[in-house]
Amino acid sequence: MKKITSKIVGEFKQDERFEDWWQSDSLIEIPMFGLNKTSVIFTGLEPETDVGFIDSADIALENFLNLDSDYKLEISNYVFQNFKEFASMVGEDDIPVQMKNLKSHSEIWDFVTPMCTYLSRRPYKDKDVYVNLVCRCEWEKEHGLQLVFRQGKKLTRVSQEDGHLTEADAYGKPDSQDFLLSMF
Repeated sequence: MKKITSKIVGEFKQDERFEDWWQSDSLIEIPMFGLNKTSVIFTGLEPETDVGFIDSADIALENFLNLDSDYKLEISNYVFQNFKEFASMVGEDDIPVQMKNLKSHSEIWDFVTPMCTYLSRRPYKDKDVYVNLVCRCEWEKEHGLQLVFRQGKKLTRVSQEDGHLTEADAYGKPDSQDFLLSMF
């Protein structure tokens, strides 16, 4: 089994099913979420072809791990919007009772749990490394929630978990028309 090493996370083993997926041996603490820890997975990585990926991923991870609970509060509105959009598409009965009377946007975090941290290079346009924090959320149990950070620095996407790193890629539109990405 092949292995690679990150200066930030340590050793990664190549996935047996997907040759371009690499999983960390250890969990990392996500400062934005206090004591919550996740595994880290590099996806779309062929180390022989993309020799700069691990260094770029380490920089993105370092940036991401510098985001704290204050930053989480800054982005609360975007996650709350995701909840409100979902709620508008489903019936009142499909919204968890405890979520029906949220008093502030920051309360949305009581219903979000980080599950895994993925890093991958965007296959189109900027080719940056993005950190995709996949979370369980109480309002969208089937598809969950993904919070995507370009270069690990700044939130550039909030959506259900669909595998796309940007709204632009998901909907085939220019980066300039992707609200969060265009603010990077």
